[in-house]
Amino acid sequence: MKFNDKKSIFLQIADYFYENILLRKMNDNDRIPSVRELAVNIEVNPNTVMRTYQYLQDKQIIYNKRGIGYFIAEQAYDKALKIKKEEFINQDLPEFFKTLELLQLNINDLKNLKNENQ
Repeated sequence: MKFNDKKSIFLQIADYFYENILLRKMNDNDRIPSVRELAVNIEVNPNTVMRTYQYLQDKQIIYNKRGIGYFIAEQAYDKALKIKKEEFINQDLPEFFKTLELLQLNINDLKNLKNENQ
């Protein structure tokens, strides 16, 4: 994983799970890597991964079977979709509209750009 400085690493790891759930690469009751396993794979501190897993448990995206491991929760897709939509609407869209205004672009300009690039 490549990390950027604009967002906490634990949230970027959570985004990785959201993305894979929304792409249906991870499904309900699929086992996910252990804390140590994921920490080694993405080269971060295990405490960071643990913080991510706790965050995802709090959001009911994953659950822990004590002694067995972590798994994708039931209805994780619907929950992830709701969480990411809210994040997009509350965080990304305001910045997007601000940029459109600064660059004097409108929705039709974006449609034209999209059509040109297809």
